[in-house]
Amino acid sequence: MSDKIKEKLSVLPAQPGCYLMKDKHGTIIYVGKSKLLKNRVRSYFTGANDQKTQRLVQEIVDFEYIVTSSEIEALILEMNLIKKYDPKYNVLLKDDKSYPYLKITNERHPRLLITRKVYKDKGKYFGPYPNVLAARETKKLLDRIYPLRKCNNPPGRHCLYYHMDQCLACSDNPPSEETYKKIVQDIVSFLNGGHQAIKRSLKDKMQQASDALNFERAKELRDQIQHIEAVMEQQKMTLNDEVNRDVFHYAYDKGWMCVQVFFVRQGKLIERDVSIFPFFDEAEETFMSFVGRFYLHQNHLKPKQILVPAPTDYQLLKELLEVDVTIPYRGRKKELVDLAGKNAEIALEEKFSLIERDEERTIKAVEDLGERLNIEIPHRIEAFDNSNIQGTDPVSAMVVFSDGRPLKKEYRKYKVRDVKGPDDYETMREVVRRRYTRVLKDNLPLPDLIVIDGGKGQMNAAFDVLENELGLDIPLCGLAKDEKHKTSELLYGNPPEVVELDRQSQEFYLIQRIQDEVHRFAISFHRQLRGKSAFKSELDSIPGVGEKRRKLLLTHFKSITEIKSASIEELKRLGIPEPTAHIILEHLSKEKDQS
Repeated sequence: MSDKIKEKLSVLPAQPGCYLMKDKHGTIIYVGKSKLLKNRVRSYFTGANDQKTQRLVQEIVDFEYIVTSSEIEALILEMNLIKKYDPKYNVLLKDDKSYPYLKITNERHPRLLITRKVYKDKGKYFGPYPNVLAARETKKLLDRIYPLRKCNNPPGRHCLYYHMDQCLACSDNPPSEETYKKIVQDIVSFLNGGHQAIKRSLKDKMQQASDALNFERAKELRDQIQHIEAVMEQQKMTLNDEVNRDVFHYAYDKGWMCVQVFFVRQGKLIERDVSIFPFFDEAEETFMSFVGRFYLHQNHLKPKQILVPAPTDYQLLKELLEVDVTIPYRGRKKELVDLAGKNAEIALEEKFSLIERDEERTIKAVEDLGERLNIEIPHRIEAFDNSNIQGTDPVSAMVVFSDGRPLKKEYRKYKVRDVKGPDDYETMREVVRRRYTRVLKDNLPLPDLIVIDGGKGQMNAAFDVLENELGLDIPLCGLAKDEKHKTSELLYGNPPEVVELDRQSQEFYLIQRIQDEVHRFAISFHRQLRGKSAFKSELDSIPGVGEKRRKLLLTHFKSITEIKSASIEELKRLGIPEPTAHIILEHLSKEKDQS
């Protein structure tokens, strides 16, 4: 522990607030909150921590804290800071799952839609549904029963749904607002569990149609009743009060937490959400932060009631979310919460083997690589590779690996500007110069290790730029390939020397993955440029002729030959200025003479 951190720990206040952990680059890598900052922050640097938390602490070189007046303020501030700084050690909840909802729009002629986003637009939302198929089936059923708008036609211009009695908005005399209000109320009642009453009403109408010998209408009503039964009653009831609820529970072990959320709609368990992630604070605090971000940052529709396990500060969550939050202690609700907890425990056990295997391939491999090179753990690795065909369209690419995993949003492509011909060393020199000049200018994070896809020549070129031009001391290694273009040797140091690695080791597999990824990225970029250059035209090199004018000329004249034969007046009629028309014809006539 550094003297700087010791001094800060000694003056920490015994108040609620948030703390921000920083690495050697000044980057915020973790944000947490606590009821008592003094005890919570000290706990990271004193006492025993699990291996995962030790990795976090090894990276911390400084921290800041913000005192709040209450715990709920600390919880809100923590969520906002995580959203702002995107710290790598925090739970980000960036899964791609989004559930479908049914929405009744707030319009003169309301519509029934399927959506995955919930907005504050005065529309009425129902869900979530287990999948989009379930939402579509429910919407199809409601479309048959209730004639809301299905088109954008004006009154009198009838659509297909109008002739099927499923859209009245385009009729000669559209429904009044009061009629629509009654239809919307019926749909709301239906989706809130009132489909049994609708079924009884349809059965009465079916009987009346049958008594009147209108068997075709009776058959239609019978089909609607059967469809209601198929769509709305195919799931087992879990609670009989038909209140929309979300049920939370969690399990944790070895520094990992699993949170299970059961979505109960109209008394039916329709879907569950599972999240497994590492955590570094107290389990209860981490769980409460999860619940807060689940609704406030992930835009999940809040139900009428949320059930959570004991012990949880449910009053704090109730104040934060402005929803009824309850801890059940008996009955079916308690059984449902316990069931969510049991599922969380099972999911966590099943994931541990996969998590441990993934850590061995990534974080452990990064640690072992740093040990073999005798450097600090290279959490951030940036790798470069060049690509060209006999000097044509030379490009370079950079990929970033963070803790052994590709960080694709930070990949970069480079068109080589200054190097003429197939000069791999000068290309590497130019690209490394451009990359780290920008890093220094924009105060971006520096890598812990630079990997060059090449041998001693490429490494020396990169060393020269980093040390002599930019004054940077960053560990750098090179990757040599064998005759089969496979990773064969790891070179390190200045002058470069071979570092012996076991070919079956995870660190060797890591550098192999890095080399394959940067090579793939460079090749794909080069192919993309070659594909574009294959469609170049003589017009591209003429001053004043951009993409729009090139398309205009080729569309009108069909070929370069016809353009050469055109007059100034013909070009002017296309909207091309006279000076530019002269330049075009002069340029094309020169090309003709040279050929």
